[in-house]
Amino acid sequence: MRRGTQTWVAKLLFGLLVLSFAIWGINDVFRGWGRGAVAKVGDTSISDEEFRRAYQNELDRVSQQARQRITAEQGRAFGLDQRVLAQMLGGAAVEAHAKKLGLALSDKTLVEGVQSDPDFQVNGKFSKNDFDALLRQIGMSEEGFLNLRRKDELRAAIVRSLVTGQTVPKPLLDLMHNYNDEKRVIEWVKIDPEAVTVAEASEDTLREAYDKDKAKYMTPEYRKVQVLTLGIDDLKKQITITDEEIAKSYEATKDTYDKPEERRIQQIAFKDKATAEAALKDLRDGKKTFGDVAKEAGAKETDVDLGLVAKKNLIDPKIADVAFSLEKDKFSDVVEGRFATVILRVTQIDPGIKRTLDDVKDQVRDKLATEKASSELHNKHDEVEDNRIAGKTLQEIAESSKLTFKEIPATDATGLAPDGKPVMETPDLRKIVARAFAPDNSSDDTAIELAEGGYAWVNVLSAEPPKQKPFEEVKEQVKNDYTTSERHRLIDELAKKLTDRVNAGEPMTALEAEAKNKVEKTEPLTRKTLPQSLSEEIVAQAFAVSKGKAGHGASPDRSTDIVFQVADVIAAPEASLTETDQLTRELNAELANQTVTEYTEALKKRFGATVNAAELKSALGLSEE
Repeated sequence: MRRGTQTWVAKLLFGLLVLSFAIWGINDVFRGWGRGAVAKVGDTSISDEEFRRAYQNELDRVSQQARQRITAEQGRAFGLDQRVLAQMLGGAAVEAHAKKLGLALSDKTLVEGVQSDPDFQVNGKFSKNDFDALLRQIGMSEEGFLNLRRKDELRAAIVRSLVTGQTVPKPLLDLMHNYNDEKRVIEWVKIDPEAVTVAEASEDTLREAYDKDKAKYMTPEYRKVQVLTLGIDDLKKQITITDEEIAKSYEATKDTYDKPEERRIQQIAFKDKATAEAALKDLRDGKKTFGDVAKEAGAKETDVDLGLVAKKNLIDPKIADVAFSLEKDKFSDVVEGRFATVILRVTQIDPGIKRTLDDVKDQVRDKLATEKASSELHNKHDEVEDNRIAGKTLQEIAESSKLTFKEIPATDATGLAPDGKPVMETPDLRKIVARAFAPDNSSDDTAIELAEGGYAWVNVLSAEPPKQKPFEEVKEQVKNDYTTSERHRLIDELAKKLTDRVNAGEPMTALEAEAKNKVEKTEPLTRKTLPQSLSEEIVAQAFAVSKGKAGHGASPDRSTDIVFQVADVIAAPEASLTETDQLTRELNAELANQTVTEYTEALKKRFGATVNAAELKSALGLSEE
């Protein structure tokens, strides 16, 4: 299996093997069987525990990619729960087919595979200690691991039999190469929005526009919310740092508060000392500049300028000593360093700063308080949770624990109050408000993890449904919306008219006066090229019409329309061997993915796939409402 991962087929299968771990979890695979099942394919069930584990694994994976914690609610909004369920149904379908075919992996083959796995070997021999260490790390019993591996290898063998023999037909390869590498040159003109004139709207017209789109002129839903926050700053206020602690910390780390002397250093490296001595003489005699000598030595500007550096950052101690004893703008003697023979020059000197305890006392105190607060944060979090379980309100907890509490009279889903101002000054506002407006929100929700390591708890007291704004209040907004809409309509009509003129035989330059803009021309571009000045829609259209034909579409900022004409079509050149290999790999992967998808979908129809909606909601922690 491990050797096979070097082939494209195995690399494709690796995703399925990873999926297997998501499907079966990382604990004993039989744990949880016999309880409620969220889904079944034939006689193969997916337990609620397996689904929860797989969903959590997917949340962890996506969170790592996004570099921020994705909550279960956000995961559902992104459709991750449905994706996980679909993957698990596919895995269950393959297992059901294996049972139907009577396929199995012998114990002997399974054990030999584990013993020959390099991950469990030391000096070429199976290490029971390494094997047991992995089991402890992932929390599995030996029996559970072997059962999981048996299922993985069996499923992989079945899928491999489907895709190994596939080849990409040459006509398909040629078609895709021509499609990808064909180029087109586009002439285009952007219609100036001022090229059309919007007539002043009457009172009746504005009222009609208002009546047709009343839903647009509603107040948002507002919610009255309580927020309790726990952060490092809250805890720092409760921490006392003694002068003795400050002095001790300062003595242990005093160097970190000093600013070392920094110098901008230039150096020229030479092949030998004699060449360097000759160059130094020319420099000191004024016959040549430092730049002249550097150029003759074949040095680039990036080779010469070492930047503004501290002494400790220079690798060669000999060069460092000379550089930091040299007068500004003077040439050093020839220095035979550890790696090269060089001449040095210092062009800037930033003196170092020594900071006393009195200089940094507040900084040291803050550092110590932050460290203590960070270590106390999780304990305080647990204290808050215990108080909530005991029935205390967020306000009571805030008062007893000296934390930040705020009652927000009204906030919309974006975190704005009725006056349009943010309801809280925090970078986590959107995250906090999202919890308040979550469909399944309740005061028993777990804490929200904040960006700087803190926590927040939200309690919704009441909700005020959206209300219709009267016409008089939004008249100016209605007028602006009408004018914008009417302008776009007129621009679209003009774009259609100009397009028809080009398709009737007029040159693009004939449109400049009416469009109130100059015609421009792109470099040859492929379907995957997206010029900054053209939208994806226009590029797609340009590759859908023949040479000489015109079209129109929205500008990238959607403020107006662009009329274009395909000025030239350049056929794809013959594919190189590298391009052919790359495209073959991509198409092989696509064909294999399509085959596996069709296979699992057919199995689900054959054996029957069912989802228990109630159990699924329970596994996701949702109520039956």
